Amino acid sequence: MTNLHLTTIRFPEIALATRDAHKLRGYFGQLFRQHSPLLHNHYEDGSSRYAYPVVQYKVLDRVPTLVGINEGAGLLVKLFLKVQELDIEGRVYPVRQKNIESRQVTAGVNGDLYAYRFSTLWMALNQENYLRYQHYEDTARQEQLKSILRQNILSFYKGIGYWASEQILASVRVQQRETLFKNQTMLAFTGTFTTNAVLPEGIGLGKAVSRGFGTVQPARSFLLNSR
Repeated sequence: MTNLHLTTIRFPEIALATRDAHKLRGYFGQLFRQHSPLLHNHYEDGSSRYAYPVVQYKVLDRVPTLVGINEGAGLLVKLFLKVQELDIEGRVYPVRQKNIESRQVTAGVNGDLYAYRFSTLWMALNQENYLRYQHYEDTARQEQLKSILRQNILSFYKGIGYWASEQILASVRVQQRETLFKNQTMLAFTGTFTTNAVLPEGIGLGKAVSRGFGTVQPARSFLLNSR
């Protein structure tokens, strides 16, 4: 197990649609462009930062939300007081109230099972595995999604500098949905999953987590009897 710093900023008096998360990312990425590439995942020369995003922009239950992990958490704390308004495609929302929570949380793999739900759509498939998914029957699709979920969890752990010594177990109970992403209709998933991985509340798994996709919320936990 490992400890990490997690900062969450919410703007409870401002209501946005879930699909506006990428606009939130665009606004803050431009507003604080000179501070750090971690805020927008682009370097000064225009190249992209491909590592796991440690600053993520979400709309959860219509509330604009920023989540920072480790170095990203520290950045959000420093910039918190500077946020006076949100400009979402020309519509300016004055910020009269904002909440910040900065805390130490744990992550890792242990002998318990934990149940989670996706509070925003999980984009599990890329171009390659989408083609395989389309040709699979239901049982094979479930196995594919389980494998992808384990890979997503490992990508998150790699992003925080944690290397799991135990095998990650996972099961998924999800339903297909369609979503518009970069003006293209994409297949995504909603539902729940169970794993022996400890995942902090609010982090994202899968594709486009910096834009709010794949946000994880805990459901319940119970003991795995393998130990």
